[in-house]
Formats: sequence, C-alpha cells, structure tokens
Amino acid sequence: MTHDKEPVRQRLIGEATRLFADRGFESTSVQEIVAAAGVTKGAMYHYFDSKDDLLHEIYGRVLRMQMERLTLLADGSGPVAERLHAAAADVVLTTVENLDDSKIFFRSMHLLAPDTRKSVRAERRRYHERFRDLVTEGQREGVFRADTPAEMVVDFFFGSVHHLGTWYSAEGALSGAEVGEHFADLLLTSLRPK
Repeated sequence: MTHDKEPVRQRLIGEATRLFADRGFESTSVQEIVAAAGVTKGAMYHYFDSKDDLLHEIYGRVLRMQMERLTLLADGSGPVAERLHAAAADVVLTTVENLDDSKIFFRSMHLLAPDTRKSVRAERRRYHERFRDLVTEGQREGVFRADTPAEMVVDFFFGSVHHLGTWYSAEGALSGAEVGEHFADLLLTSLRPK
C-alpha cells in the first residue's frame, strides 16, 4: 500500500485506526503502526507523544468536528426545536460516519493514561453541555417539557448515541441519516409538553 501523497500525520492516524479496530488498542504495537504507515518511530514521535496520544487524537478529531457542527447549528437562527432536532440528527450521522473511531475509543478509553482520560472526558462534557443548553433553552421557552432535568435528557440521548457502534451497520436497512432522523424525532417527542 503506498501513501506517499498523504501527509505522515494522517497516515499514522489512518493506520492506527485500522489496526486498533482490527486488533484492539492493547494488542497493537507502535512498531506495527509505524510499519503500516511506512514511517519511522521518530516520525511518529514527532507528531504524537505516545500510543495514548494517538488514540486520543483518533477520537479528538471526531469530537472537534462534531463540536464545530453543533456550535453552528445551536447558534443558528430558527426555533429551538428545529435547532435541537438538527443537532441530534447530526451527532448520530457523524458518529455513524466515523464509527471505527468511536468504537475504538469507547472500547479503549479505560486504557488511556489518567490525565488523557480526564482531558477527553472534559472535551466530551463541553459537547454535552452545549447540547444540554438547547434543551434548557426550549424548557425555559415552554417549548419542551420541564419536568425532566435537561441533564437527564442529554444522558439518556447520548447513552443511545454511544451505543450505535454495537449494532449499526452500513449494510443495514437504514442509512446513518435515517437513523439520525429517527433518534432526533424520538428526542423531540419525549420533550413535547404534556
């Protein structure tokens, strides 16, 4: 496999993602990653401090992209119900489009060094808090029912999103966009005032 045109950093991330998905994080050595990427260990350590750092980046790039998209949707114009629906559908779609990255991460997060794990949790919490702000906004406006705490709504929703890697298949009956629409509809229905 030749990837001369692809930047070294991207090759390392791509090969690490593939190897971690195939063999697991613990069973993959730095030597196997650099050999697959066609670079030296020195080149890898130029971009990443450790295998932990590489795992963090695999998930971090997805989370950063999702945060940028959420911010655009949440800060957009339009009724809060439409913005929350769009955000909910988007996080499902982008999770499905990056399913290997998400699966690897959730399967291996407990193996990260404590400081890295803490950093990742903080990044994910910022995403969840921004999403929760949309629920709170709708509750304040009376658009969403307010008898369930917004935090509980978000935990329930993301429990389902983080579970996608265990059952979703691109060969299945529904596309990622269709699953996203269903998840978003379920979320909005659960928030409809009684």
